[in-house]
Amino acid sequence: MDAEFWLDKWQHNQIGFHKSEANPLLIKHIDALALDKGDRIFLPLCGKTLDIGWLMKQGFRVIGAELSELAIQQLFAELDLVPVITAIGDINHYRADNIDIFVGDIFDVTQDMISQVDAIFDRAALVALPPDMRKTYTKHLIEITSSAPQLLLTFEYGVTDVAGPPHSISQDEVVAHYGNHYHLKTLELFDIGGGFRGASKAIEHVWQLTPLYEK
Repeated sequence: MDAEFWLDKWQHNQIGFHKSEANPLLIKHIDALALDKGDRIFLPLCGKTLDIGWLMKQGFRVIGAELSELAIQQLFAELDLVPVITAIGDINHYRADNIDIFVGDIFDVTQDMISQVDAIFDRAALVALPPDMRKTYTKHLIEITSSAPQLLLTFEYGVTDVAGPPHSISQDEVVAHYGNHYHLKTLELFDIGGGFRGASKAIEHVWQLTPLYEK
């Protein structure tokens, strides 16, 4: 992951990846995570997604990790919250009622920082990372969350002249990353009408990852 690439995107407001509403697949499949009110859900590489506000309105507590401090400043402003900011090494911890965001390199975020995680929603992290970083990322995510249940969104499309992100990730690759720690179930698999990123055929995949072992 090129940190300067993403920081430049936020600095110049080139955030076409930022959606103007909560993700409908999150809304549709949130019950698969079997969460209770007050449970803590982790959003890696969260940006200022409206998923955060939606989850908080459902009564969940949100933990996020994000590289861009500008994105998180905008997030708290849009939530009408004034954060308490604490430096933890190279990480800035932004917190308010029911929300904790860790700003910096996600690989510097530790389990001690984020504490208990009841579930993960990854709509933008795995697909944002190039192939050579995805194995490191998934291993790190498993470690810092103690293999928390996960709702994962991926894309799969043919070879194109347009590089990701979001990157194409095969079903076999997802199994390779997570199969030793989770039972993987497809909740939804559908064609993206009109193709994607120059590919004539593309699919979006909604995964439910359930830990193989009790904590």
